Amino acid sequence: MKKLPKLGAGSLAAGLLLLTLFFFDTKWSAASETSFLETVKGHDVQFDNRSVRQVLPVSQPTVLAKEEYQGGTFQVLARKQEIERYRCSSCHIVNGGKEVRGKNALTLTHGNVVVNHGQEGNALACIDCHHPEDRESLEDKKGRKIDFDHSYQLCGQCHFRQKRDWLGGAHGKRVANWAGDRVVYNCTTCHDPHSPRFAKRFPVIYSVPLK
Repeated sequence: MKKLPKLGAGSLAAGLLLLTLFFFDTKWSAASETSFLETVKGHDVQFDNRSVRQVLPVSQPTVLAKEEYQGGTFQVLARKQEIERYRCSSCHIVNGGKEVRGKNALTLTHGNVVVNHGQEGNALACIDCHHPEDRESLEDKKGRKIDFDHSYQLCGQCHFRQKRDWLGGAHGKRVANWAGDRVVYNCTTCHDPHSPRFAKRFPVIYSVPLK
């Protein structure tokens, strides 16, 4: 009968260590798996990783639109807080007030304004949109004052088709998500009122990397 080889002290210790590690690892894994399963089974709220918040708060200042669409009233992003040199009465006459004059004032204050609005030969001038006396207001072709926050009323007198689409939601953009109160961009949120046409550009394409 063959005798089994004698194990040295080192081999015996190593075997016991492996057996101990296997035992505790198996026990720990079973305990962890049980604990995890219990957590999952005890969770009564359905998980959906594709869900999004339907309503997001609008942090920008808004005004109630002076017109309605098929869904009723809606809000428009305010404009005046975005104008760098508003209030205009700081320099311009308003209702017979005192005019502030300065050397090269037009160049210094409005030198960066490039008016490119209207077809060639029928281009608009400042006074076609701005009120001739009350500089803090706009004015339409019928002589009615229009607040800067409601500039869509002025734009719509010429761009009536775009305004109709804007009211219906086919032109422009809605702020935040589709749910909740309807808040939309103002015309001048996207378009420069002095040069409203967007520059033409080619769409971005994918180029295969060189090997």
